[in-house]
Amino acid sequence: MSRWLPWSEATRSALYGHGGFYHRPEGPAGHFRTSVHASPLFAAAVLDLLGLVDAALGRPARLDLVDVGAGRGELLDQVLDAIPDAPDTTLPGRVRLHGVDLAQRPGGLAASVGWSAELPEHVVGLVIANEWLDNVPVDVAESGPDGTRRLLVDPATGEESPGGPIGLRDAAWLSRWWPLEGAAEGWRAEVGFPRDIAWAGAVRSLDGGVAVAVDYGHLLADRAAGLYRAGTLAGHRDGVAVRPVPDGSCDLTAHVAMDACAAAGQAAGATSTRLLRQRDVLRELQLAQPPGTRDRLARRSDLGELIDPDGLGAFTWLVQSVGLDGWQPLDLPH
Repeated sequence: MSRWLPWSEATRSALYGHGGFYHRPEGPAGHFRTSVHASPLFAAAVLDLLGLVDAALGRPARLDLVDVGAGRGELLDQVLDAIPDAPDTTLPGRVRLHGVDLAQRPGGLAASVGWSAELPEHVVGLVIANEWLDNVPVDVAESGPDGTRRLLVDPATGEESPGGPIGLRDAAWLSRWWPLEGAAEGWRAEVGFPRDIAWAGAVRSLDGGVAVAVDYGHLLADRAAGLYRAGTLAGHRDGVAVRPVPDGSCDLTAHVAMDACAAAGQAAGATSTRLLRQRDVLRELQLAQPPGTRDRLARRSDLGELIDPDGLGAFTWLVQSVGLDGWQPLDLPH
């Protein structure tokens, strides 16, 4: 077997293959902090958003909360603990929680919580994907003297080598969402087409409700201006940034082209779209609550790490609704 692989293939094996990073016993929390790990306020905000979706749906008999990229089920555990204290006393009998992850079902997760490797069908409620899309493997392209080529990587060392020209599909995606035509030699881009497909699947899983992706993201204007000329591929281990080597020893992430995912969601049936910063969502969510619930986050003022503009607060929330004509989810300032 050749030592050189496309980054997408090497990443998929390193993260999700036998013995891969996401199958390690310590789980992601052993290496980095997500919003879920940082504070229970994140789960409180998710529950508040679920309440808004529930009201917009007319309080259906079954209300789904699907956590995509659920890891060890931490968000679901926290939401489950918070549901009995929700202002709507009918919520505990109607909510169905479900985790989606390639990792095995965590031990100790409540029996009432569903678990699968694939998105369930016919979801009515809320699909939340917190730091999921950044781990969907993508190829890396680089501009050169003879055009744009796909970079190959040695999984054992992280050493890179130019491969062949990119394919037509990836070339079309780059032309639309991360143009490298005329770029200086050595400019890089992550080809986000697989994230678009993954996100479209999340939107299509909804019969009615809202899908939310939360991640480090970027937009076309900044990409085209060269703000990400070195790409965003990164590695993380034991709480610190490390060189990205796809050998299973570290997390591998790349920021998400959120506008491309939004377009894919719209093509999949989303009828409304919002792109927001996490700091704005968590500061203002209580203002959008139905009467009797709007003080839940206001009473807990220390959002701290969750709204840090240089950290988790800079995350982008892509919020798209399905089957809620005329309803605008999280109608907050952009």
